Amino acid sequence: MRRNWFAKGLMFAMFAALFLAVFSYFVMSLWNWLMPPLFGLHAIRFWQAVGILVLSKILFGGPRFRGGPRPDWNWRRRMFERWEKMTPEEREQFRERMHSRCGSYGASTAEPKA
Repeated sequence: MRRNWFAKGLMFAMFAALFLAVFSYFVMSLWNWLMPPLFGLHAIRFWQAVGILVLSKILFGGPRFRGGPRPDWNWRRRMFERWEKMTPEEREQFRERMHSRCGSYGASTAEPKA
């Protein structure tokens, strides 16, 4: 059992290193093809491409491999659940508060146009 776990870990590490190398080479090639002619920047080497990838991961996030969607993607579902639990009076109060904060959006359902 322990040997199988070690083999899987080693295989994962090899694939991760291969992915990083291929993706870094792609970034380096793309940079060296576009940036010097367009903006007059210097060409970069492989390890500088790796650094750009790490920096972009730190600054912009990127894919998360923890399973499931990000928590901020569930706001629509949570809002729908809250809306379903509201009484008609609470819904109307909510609409009025949103209207006072955001202004009118689209046609108003309370006042038909003449």
